[in-house]
Formats: sequence, C-alpha cells, structure tokens
Amino acid sequence: MPSRTSALSDFSAVILAAGKGTRLRSDLAKVLHRAGGRTLVEHVVRACMPLRAREIAVIVGHQAEDVAACAIPLGANPILQQPQFGTGHALRVAQKKLNRRSKYVLVLPGDAPLIRTETLERLAHAHLTSGAAATILTAILADPAGYGRIIRKSDNSVARIVEEKAATPEERAIQEINSSIYAFTLETLWPCLDALRPENVHKELYLTDAVAVLNQRGLRVLAEVAADSQEVLGCNTRAELAEVDRIFRDRKRRALMDSGVTIFLPETVLIDPDVRVGEDTVIEPSVHLFGKTRIGANCTIRAGSVLTDVLLEDGVTVREHSILTASRVRSGARIGPFSHLRDGAEIGPGARVGNYVEVKKSRLGQGVKAQHLTYIGDASIGRGTNIGAGTITCNYDGVSKNRTAIGNQVFIGSNTALVAPVRIGARAYVAAGSTITENVPADGLGIARGRQSNKPGWAAARRKAMAAAAAPPKRAKKRPHRRRTPRRRPRKTRGRIRKG
Repeated sequence: MPSRTSALSDFSAVILAAGKGTRLRSDLAKVLHRAGGRTLVEHVVRACMPLRAREIAVIVGHQAEDVAACAIPLGANPILQQPQFGTGHALRVAQKKLNRRSKYVLVLPGDAPLIRTETLERLAHAHLTSGAAATILTAILADPAGYGRIIRKSDNSVARIVEEKAATPEERAIQEINSSIYAFTLETLWPCLDALRPENVHKELYLTDAVAVLNQRGLRVLAEVAADSQEVLGCNTRAELAEVDRIFRDRKRRALMDSGVTIFLPETVLIDPDVRVGEDTVIEPSVHLFGKTRIGANCTIRAGSVLTDVLLEDGVTVREHSILTASRVRSGARIGPFSHLRDGAEIGPGARVGNYVEVKKSRLGQGVKAQHLTYIGDASIGRGTNIGAGTITCNYDGVSKNRTAIGNQVFIGSNTALVAPVRIGARAYVAAGSTITENVPADGLGIARGRQSNKPGWAAARRKAMAAAAAPPKRAKKRPHRRRTPRRRPRKTRGRIRKG
C-alpha cells in the first residue's frame, strides 16, 4: 500500500453544494446556512483540506457566487452546475473540470458539516486497500428515518442503496444508512455515469444509482461504517440544523475544558471554532465568544458577556454583560459590568473601564480609570489619568471625526464635554461640568462654566407662586334670593272720574 501522503495525492475531493434545500424553507442556499460558527460548506471544505488531495472542487449552482466566496479563500475550486439535474449530473459536470491526474475521488454532500478529516482518511484508505470500484461511508442509526438504506449481499458487499420512499417494510427496518459520502475509482465511475438514466419522479440523475450499475458490471461496492454516527448527520430541516450546531458547540466546549479552561453551565455558552482560550481562565454562564477571539491565561469572563474578535491578555476580568468587539485589552485590566468596547479600542495594563462606559477607536494607557457613564471616542489617554463620570469626547462635528489627546496623570472632572480636536496637557485638571473647546496646558486648570449666583428666599417664593397658580379660583358668594312684589299699575277708567 502506498504511503498515506502519496496515496491521498491521487484523490480529488468533490463537494456537492449546488442545491437550494427546499425543506429549510429559506431563500438562502442550504450550504450557506451556519452551524457551529461557520457555513455548512466551509465545514466540509475544512474537513477535506488536511487530506492534501490533488484538488478540492465545490459544485455550485444556487447562489453560486456566494457559495464560491466561501470556498475559494480555503483553496477550493468552484465548478458551476447549471442547470441542476441531480447528483449524478453534478459528477458528470465535474468530470470535465477535475485534474486529469486524479485516480480516485471522494464525494461529499455540502450539508454534512460534522464529518471529520480522520473519517475521510479512513474511508480513502479502506477504498485503496480493498481495490473496490466504490466504497460507501455508512452509519448505524437507532432511528434511520429519512435516510437511504444499505442493502448488503451475502458476502457483505453492497448490492444497492434503496431510498426510504421506495423501501419495503423489511428494508425500512435496516439501521445501516447511506451517508452520501463515497470513494470512487474514476476509471470505473465515469462509464457508469454515462449509463445513468433519469427514471424517477424528479427526472434527475442520481449518484446512488451508480452503485447498482457497478454491481451489474460485476464490480465490487463496499461499505465502511463510521465510528461516530453523528458525523454523517445532514441539515435538511431547521431542527437538524439546530442539532448540528449543538454538537459543534459541545465539541468546542469539551476541547477547551480538556485544555484547562473552566466553563460553568457549559450548555449555555457559545464558542466559535477559531476561538482560543488559555489555561485557568473561567467562563461563566451565557457567555458568547465569537470570531477569532483570543483569551489569555487566568482571565475571568463573567455571565452574559459577548466577545467578538477580541484579544485579551493574561489576567483580564470582563465583568457581567459587557460587549467587546475588535478590541485589545492588556494584562490585568478590568472591564465592566455593562461596558461596551467597539472597534479599535485598546485598554492598557491595569486600566479600569466600568459601568456604562463606551470606548471606540481609543487607546487608554496603563492604569487609566473611566468607571462610570462615559463615552470615549477617537481619543488617546495617558497613563494614570482619571476620567470622571459623565465625561464625553465630542468627536464628531457633523462632517468628520476629530481626536482628543489627554496626557498622563490628568484629572477630568465629572460631566465634562471635551470638544475635539482638543488637547489636555499632562497633570492638568479639568473642572467638573466644563465644556472644553480649547487646549489645556500641562499642570493647568481648565474650567468653562457659568458663574454661580445664589438668591436667598427664591425657592420659597417660587413654591408659593406655584401653589397659588395651581389653586382653583375662588367663587363669589351668592346673595339670598328675595321675592319681588310686582308694582301695581294704576287702573284705567273710562269716561269721567266720578265724584263722591
């Protein structure tokens, strides 16, 4: 048998990633959905990369450009299948593009992200050792529903693959399933592909039918059972996608705990595959570590914090519910609780960034303290400086961003607005409540606020006036009603007035 390296150099790998995936009920191509921090197709390509095969080809179709964009940076070659007439047709398309020096091919579905390099390596070597025309990776499932079943001959070779819809009750009881991962010898595969016919409901060419053609031609088809049945799980539904993500997350957590990291309630913690964590670091519940985050030794990440593409040196504490993105925190610093470090934040050794403090594109020197309710943007702050509560660097003038420079051992009083561009010299003081628009010299005091004046009795008079304004108006007293006697009108007489 050839050496491992030379043997696998005769292989090409073909990843079938052209389909849409209708059962996911999504406008996004199936292989572009994410699990365990990566797209499905990226997981499969990465599993193939250590094999050092002659070529890794990805068959693209639906949303071809987006799928290719995931594959190309990893060194895979996209091959367009347009239109898509099934998995057998995909291999026909690949035949015209694959490296002519390849003697064998590994075929993988793009939605089987849990497959490991070691399993593919065992499949390839089992195929080479046996001299078979094809070797199928199979798995034994307690519940094989939804998968094609492996029908074996009396000599234990594979007679055919029967899809569940076409299976008899006896065949459905078989627990060995087809993973859709194969190793083929190309000189026998290519003629079989020409013999495939679209004799099915979808009028497509199925690669599974090649197994029957190989048997008809008297060629051996064998099966290699996967040691871990989880590796062959596909992602045809949202529930299956969630289960695959859970498995990836569990793998990552276990690997970190085996390397000396403490994780409390690990089932609540999400960690992406490229995250690195040093020994004796403690990760509390509901922490999310994303992207290429790097965490040193003896750090503590408290509950509810989310870190993305962050570098933490040794001995850093990130307190509860802090959000850190694309930032660097040097040794011994303490962040949070409820802090927000945005892109380009750099926190110096032993610095303190506290409650509801936001830092963006700013460098805080050694021992800087910004403990409460502060925004620091586009600024550089020297060592030992104290930033009072409510301080704001006003970095945006409506057109462009401007920088604030604060020297060493400066004291910035609470509720200060520093209107950039502005410079505060070393050891200077800025009085609380100031709006600073001009530079403050070293060792000086900057103060910019109105003079205080006191008015004795003003508050009492104000309260009295307010009470009077709020009181209802007084109603006038009603005079008692007096019945008026109608005035008697003189009686009119006709004619002369009679004399008595």
